[in-house]
Amino acid sequence: MFEQDPHWAPETQAVRVASPRTPYGENSEALFLTSGYVQPSAEAAAKRFAGDEEGYTYGRYGNPTVTSFEQRLAAMEGAEAAISTASGMSAILMMCMGLLKAGDHVVCSQSMFGSTIKLIGSDLAKFGVQSTFVSQTDLAAWAAAIRPNTQLLFAETPTNPLTEVCDIRALADMAHNAGALFAVDNCFATPALQKPMTMGADVVMHSGTKYLDGQGRVMAGALCASEVLVREKFLPVLKSAGMTLAPFNAWVVLKGLETLSLRMQAQSARALEVARWLEGHAAVERVFYPGLPSHPQHELAMRQLSGVGGAVLSFSVKAADADQARARAFHVLDSMKMLSLSTNLGDTKTLVAHPASTSHGRLTEAQRQAAGVGQGLIRVAVGLEHLKDIQADLSLGLDSLT
Repeated sequence: MFEQDPHWAPETQAVRVASPRTPYGENSEALFLTSGYVQPSAEAAAKRFAGDEEGYTYGRYGNPTVTSFEQRLAAMEGAEAAISTASGMSAILMMCMGLLKAGDHVVCSQSMFGSTIKLIGSDLAKFGVQSTFVSQTDLAAWAAAIRPNTQLLFAETPTNPLTEVCDIRALADMAHNAGALFAVDNCFATPALQKPMTMGADVVMHSGTKYLDGQGRVMAGALCASEVLVREKFLPVLKSAGMTLAPFNAWVVLKGLETLSLRMQAQSARALEVARWLEGHAAVERVFYPGLPSHPQHELAMRQLSGVGGAVLSFSVKAADADQARARAFHVLDSMKMLSLSTNLGDTKTLVAHPASTSHGRLTEAQRQAAGVGQGLIRVAVGLEHLKDIQADLSLGLDSLT
């Protein structure tokens, strides 16, 4: 790893932190496409596989390009270390496998990403991991859910898709007082806007597929944590289970980090203007965006998100009932000519989706209602198109509803 100046700003870290250059002196970080490594001697190979000596041994265990990505992300998050995975969901699986066992209990926000709720609430339950899902913003509910066997509190802030914000510092203190760890899904904010570890979080999870890449090209995931957690809890899971990040994907996301701050600022500024415009539209019932004063956690969000609301917002269309709400939401989506109907987010292209039938489609209706995901809800991950073009495309469907 290059020597870091302790006064480097995050924007500088995003460009400069990486593994040492090769003897060729490349300015852009090298891409190492290899599954194996030639060892200098049998003795060195034995020590490296035993963990007694530094060195790469096998592609499933590590790669220089992957290491560069991990070092850069850890520096940007203010973490001691990071470990990457093939996707954001595999990062969550690695965290749970590393920190939990049969009989352990985890408390999660009920407003988390639908796949996260299913993984922890259903899939891990088959292996004896207990879970309780509580209101994202109700600290009393979090405290009441903690049991003697609670090992982990896990929140996503802002949430997908309602952009609810939790008090990171308060939940971190709550977890630590109970002898548990606190993890934060930081996908929406990224370290460009929010650094949970500076507020007490023990683990920060990322789907690099989203804003870290920034152009919808590859899938990636990562966990940022202490060196002890990465080395003793997460790395053994990676070596056994093999949820390894491919070197090419690591290189793409590594380069994406270089423009992360610029993209997040520009896309967040557009998102704020889109949210303000939607609030005044006659066909819109409600807008969910942390940058708006109408957001229930606006003041908290402005403190935790460095005064910026992020690039994702949601809004619900006016309707008499759930069936009409779904039909009207579908009408808005099907009327678009330019914006992309896609469940991903974090792209330079604006992506629009219907959460109730896609990202949260596998949940029960009760789970969707608990998460506040109604049939009239539309999520917009604002990209870099001109503001007027974004508004014009959404107007095609919204205007006809009025």
